[in-house]
Amino acid sequence: MFERFTDPARQVVVIAQEQARERGAARIGPEHLLLGVLRCPGSPGETLLRGAGVGTAEVESALATGTGTAEALATLGIDLDEVRRAAEESFGPGALERRRSRRWFAGHIPFEKASKKSLELALREAVRLGDRHIGTEHVLLGLLHPDHAASRVLERYGVTLAGMRRAVDALDGRGGRRAG
Repeated sequence: MFERFTDPARQVVVIAQEQARERGAARIGPEHLLLGVLRCPGSPGETLLRGAGVGTAEVESALATGTGTAEALATLGIDLDEVRRAAEESFGPGALERRRSRRWFAGHIPFEKASKKSLELALREAVRLGDRHIGTEHVLLGLLHPDHAASRVLERYGVTLAGMRRAVDALDGRGGRRAG
């Protein structure tokens, strides 16, 4: 499948691997792919995200704070800020921060199941559009399908699969070429 990726889409995967490694993750998650799309300046996927008001800083912030987690806990009557304050009061500053290994992990980092699914869906989106390649815009569309951290962050910013499909169709006048 990777032979059909454009150079920027391949770069997304490389950056995702670097992001996972820097964060001490054992696997490449959809959130790493999303950061990869955002770190490919001028690519269709990055351009579409910026047009939707989504940038690297917003995504990193949302991922660091666990977008959705605080809201989900609040429905159970748990105040995440209060939990953090109490933990830091008892155990010191940064007590709840994830400890990252300083070891360097060379070599291949495997994809999470959700990342694999997102990349498979990117291929399906390219086929749906009649494209012979998989670009960053297709990777972005693939990330909008399943429910995972990256799709929840995008949803928070109002980025939906239907809306992004329309935006991709509008790229290079695609909308006039085919229906739906």
